[in-house]
Amino acid sequence: MSPLAKISSAYGPRFAEFAFEPAFTAAVDQHVAELRERLSADSPDLTPPPPDHTDLTDYALGFLDALAELDWREPVGHDYAVCRLTAISWLVHRHGLLPEQRHGD
Repeated sequence: MSPLAKISSAYGPRFAEFAFEPAFTAAVDQHVAELRERLSADSPDLTPPPPDHTDLTDYALGFLDALAELDWREPVGHDYAVCRLTAISWLVHRHGLLPEQRHGD
């Protein structure tokens, strides 16, 4: 399973929390914005383009490696890492970046 598929599988279910956790929703939105800026820094478009699959995968792998080095464990609730991983999952879902999502188009 690809890193993006693993993250999406683990953190996609957290989208349901958006309905009753406005602070979590806002935090994830900020992470999405930061990731879009980081991954499309050279885009002059007002509406950011979808992230490049390879660039997002590389970023996710680096982020997961950093978490492993810190011996991070997912907490109850939301910390920086949970918000960032949920944001990665949201970008994957929103832009259909997994092969199984592209077949449905």
